Amino acid sequence: MLSLSRKDLISLVIFAAVVVAMPLWLAPFGAAYPGLMQKFAIAAIFAIGFNILFGLTGYLSFGHAAFLGVGSYTTVWTFKLLGMEILPAIIFAIIVAGLFSLIIGYFSLRRTGIYFSILTLAFAQMSYSLAYSVLTPITNGETGLLLARGDPRVLDMAFGNQVDGAGLPFPTLFGMELGGYGGFYLCAVVLILSFFISQKIFASPFGMALRSIKSNQMRMSYTGFDIKPYLLTAFVISGMFAGLAGALMSVTDPLAGAERMKWTESGNVVLMTILGGVGTLFGPVIGAWLIEYFENIFSAINYNMLNGFFGFLPDGVRDVAVTVSSKFVGEGWHLTLGLLFVVVVVFLPGGVMEGVRRLSAYFKDRTGRTPEPVTKASAAE
Repeated sequence: MLSLSRKDLISLVIFAAVVVAMPLWLAPFGAAYPGLMQKFAIAAIFAIGFNILFGLTGYLSFGHAAFLGVGSYTTVWTFKLLGMEILPAIIFAIIVAGLFSLIIGYFSLRRTGIYFSILTLAFAQMSYSLAYSVLTPITNGETGLLLARGDPRVLDMAFGNQVDGAGLPFPTLFGMELGGYGGFYLCAVVLILSFFISQKIFASPFGMALRSIKSNQMRMSYTGFDIKPYLLTAFVISGMFAGLAGALMSVTDPLAGAERMKWTESGNVVLMTILGGVGTLFGPVIGAWLIEYFENIFSAINYNMLNGFFGFLPDGVRDVAVTVSSKFVGEGWHLTLGLLFVVVVVFLPGGVMEGVRRLSAYFKDRTGRTPEPVTKASAAE
């Protein structure tokens, strides 16, 4: 079960090295902050899980933020009721998100195509409304679920792990607080494990069956193959990944709010997957990192920074350059992301990974080798 092909093993080693070295290669881009790198890792986990459903089966869900929020709420409630140890909270979050996705998937998968997408969106919006205004004793409504010194935390109390000083309790791993880079490397390890699980699913007979369903669902049905259990399993696995991402959000920042269940969060993971490359292993991770970078770095660029960047230009030209470029950064970062998305969809329908394939084929051709054709099957590898 733990073995990988030589190609997948090399991919895993390269991926692990890139993730672990994020503080180094993100520094020139101004993004080597522990809190931001945690967001990079968590968004990538969310996208990897979503890609198992959308990339392998072709079923587009607009409601995955519901599982993200459920995982987040479950984690905070585990902290409040049991204790501040991270592992039980993450395990409970994955289980509860899996059960919730089983219920939603059972009903949503009765339909296909746009009807499936609308059903998942409807369930997610109902979940958001419940969390925001109906289930306030559980979710604390718009304020969000927070930790308090008076929480029961029965396991912590039983083992004498009480909070010292005037501050709130902090999540721990085997008794050690994981702040800053410790929190990032926890997320990094989970991201590497998530990528490994994704590799195993892609290479397994189960993954091949999901690809066959995506390729020709009607033909699979006519051969007597029962596709429903496979689709539901993929949906539940994808929901559990979303619950894991939600758990890590609350581990690194111990709160849970209804905003994590909004339809915009579901839309973000769709953009991440399409931008990077649907059905590929690396694509969703790259897409997640790009969107998180735009959201957290481009949105922080202001006029003073632009004036400093274009300081070498004459005054009149500099003013024009600052005025034009300011429309694409700061509050206008969505415009830059939108243009990037349009360019990718129009010229690289397979996402960023298709561009990588084309460049690889080009350089192979320049060195005299026979380039491999860029197909959907090769892009999925």
